[in-house]
Amino acid sequence: MAESKPKEIVPWHDFVAGSLGGMAQVTVGQPMDTIKTRLQIEGPSGRFAGPMDCLRKTIHNEGFLGLYKGMASPLVGVAAVNALLFSAYSNLKKIQEPYPGGQLTLGQIGIAGAGAGIVNAVLASPVELLKIKMQAQYGAGATVRYSGPVDCARQLIKEHRFRHGLMRGYWITVVREIPGYAGFYAGFEGMKRYLTPQGFDPRTYHHDLLSLMASGASGGVAYWFACYPLDMLKSKIQNQPNPPKGAFYILESAKEVYREGGIKPFFRGFSPTIIRAVPAAAATFTTYELVMRALS
Repeated sequence: MAESKPKEIVPWHDFVAGSLGGMAQVTVGQPMDTIKTRLQIEGPSGRFAGPMDCLRKTIHNEGFLGLYKGMASPLVGVAAVNALLFSAYSNLKKIQEPYPGGQLTLGQIGIAGAGAGIVNAVLASPVELLKIKMQAQYGAGATVRYSGPVDCARQLIKEHRFRHGLMRGYWITVVREIPGYAGFYAGFEGMKRYLTPQGFDPRTYHHDLLSLMASGASGGVAYWFACYPLDMLKSKIQNQPNPPKGAFYILESAKEVYREGGIKPFFRGFSPTIIRAVPAAAATFTTYELVMRALS
């Protein structure tokens, strides 16, 4: 494989690559994300016995496209979300360079990822809120409250205003994104460096498709291992009919889940999430890297 000299990242390249990478992630990962979310919000006495039961019942009652319920919100918002995420990450890496063009440690990569996650939460929170509200609508007829993400956003703002309506769950999203994206980027970069032949710079070495996919999958799995219980809490909080109350609502929600059955409820939906993480993150990073390579 050929190696090229490091190049300055062009902002609009980051925007295009991040947007297309996000679209690939949503398209590949939405079915398992729907199963994950439904298991998270059902509670201990829910209608699903497990991931396979949720998959079977969803397809039986709503058809295969039922697995793509709630896809419109992330697909429309993914350009802004991923553009913000990858741009913030690139800038936070640049700030930490020991010298212009210097390579960062994996710890510094994790710090840049955590900071990018904090920035990203401002867009990720409302986009995921609308997705969860749509995914929570199981079946048809009387159970359907929102006709689509726009109608959902309109009703939430009308009933609870912007802060407690559309931005519900913002702070738990921030808390989730910090360890999540630290693991996401450190996992990706760590595997990428491991797969780089000795004597080459992993930032400029042109990895083959399988190496990019393996690196992306490692980042995706690391993300969920770093933050899954927080994601479960976020889904629960955002799906509540009314906004959470009090400054310590995250802690109170965690106590409520713990009373249901200890640690186990925090990992409801974990297996389909990990299954989803491998192809979804592989698609994200592979698309991002290939688009950046093409634009450069």
